[in-house]
Amino acid sequence: MSDTHAQTTPFVRETMVPQAPPPAGQTGAVRWLRQNLFSTWLNTILTIAGLVAIFFLLRGLVPWLAHSVWNANSLSECRQIIADRWGPDATGACWAVVRDRWTQWLFGFYPRELYWRPVLALALMFVAAAPVLFPALPRRLLVLSLLYPFVGFWLLWGGSIWTPVGGLVGFVIWYGVWTALASRAPFIGVVLGFLLAVFWWLFLGHDVMRLISDTVPYGIQSVRSDRFGGFVLSLTIGVAAIAMSLPMGIALALGRQSDMFLIKTLCVGFIEFIRGVPLITLLFTASLLLNYFLPPGTSFDIILRVIIMVTLFAAAYIAEVIRGGLAALPRGQYEAGDALGLNYFQAQRLIILPQALKISIPGIVSTFIGLFKDTTLVIFVGLLDPLKGITDAVRASFDWKGIYWEPYIFVGSIFFLFCFGMSRYSMYLERRLKRDHR
Repeated sequence: MSDTHAQTTPFVRETMVPQAPPPAGQTGAVRWLRQNLFSTWLNTILTIAGLVAIFFLLRGLVPWLAHSVWNANSLSECRQIIADRWGPDATGACWAVVRDRWTQWLFGFYPRELYWRPVLALALMFVAAAPVLFPALPRRLLVLSLLYPFVGFWLLWGGSIWTPVGGLVGFVIWYGVWTALASRAPFIGVVLGFLLAVFWWLFLGHDVMRLISDTVPYGIQSVRSDRFGGFVLSLTIGVAAIAMSLPMGIALALGRQSDMFLIKTLCVGFIEFIRGVPLITLLFTASLLLNYFLPPGTSFDIILRVIIMVTLFAAAYIAEVIRGGLAALPRGQYEAGDALGLNYFQAQRLIILPQALKISIPGIVSTFIGLFKDTTLVIFVGLLDPLKGITDAVRASFDWKGIYWEPYIFVGSIFFLFCFGMSRYSMYLERRLKRDHR
């Protein structure tokens, strides 16, 4: 047998061939280019077309940025500096307008001596948001998150400290009534607590707080809403609407899936109506018509009215996003709650909503990003948003009349940073939640 094998095997290598480097076309940058840019004739054509487009874009953009001027007192001075340095036909960016008017883009016409208040409110906002965004922090810090809306309101608008305290008392009444009835009739507790809170806010709280304010007057300088503007205005509207629209959207999504005909009809009607109406229409309603639906003598600040309408608008879209997450859950998850003997609220809180919200995270964050960018629409109701309101105010001055691209690039960059930050946090949250299922 061994002789036969020796006769049929003509050659057996006794030494290994030394290793050789791969061909130049199969390694390094050449290999990456062949695989990603020139793998087929279609990719080659698209790559060449993209390079040509980038070339024409950079051919005008790079010299414009390279000739930038940061120190000047007017647009004419900027143009004179560019002409002296780079020739009479040269063009360049005049970032001096941002350097000169950046406080207006950030604070609008907020009193200069009170800039510390919106800065402090912004810093406290990050402190209050930290326990919500990062569950690793102690849960007791959520008290700061709950108190921040009232502290932030007082810092931004000023006035008597008893005004935000009166608003806080309404929520305490709501929570107290719900806690008292939670074990026997939780739904009735929520509704009754809400009605009592509304009664306090509309009819009783104002007089009580005014009496306390007369007895113990304490407050800080008031700032009218027409002094707000820039990113202080956008952040105030955006953050408030985001914080309030999420719980409202959850309630609407659950209401739309309810078996109670009246609750379901009201939720469906609200969602479909809001989604069928442009946001600008709601803003005009907030500006002109909302007071007609309030009791006589009641006056809402224009920014608060806009926040209410933007919140309602975002809540309708978030409700549909969460409804998609609820529909994606298998029926067994609902049956598991029934098998464990949980009531409706316990099953939703412990089993259904955590899974549905995890599925809905990309849609929810997309809605929040769109909501934050839509805050620029408040210009149509006379508020000075950073994109057009403040930019037009800056360009209306004689010194900066005629400047065009620089303000929009600056405002767009700030919006991009905020929206990109929200997008990255969404990706972090998705990765952290997926880790639980390994």
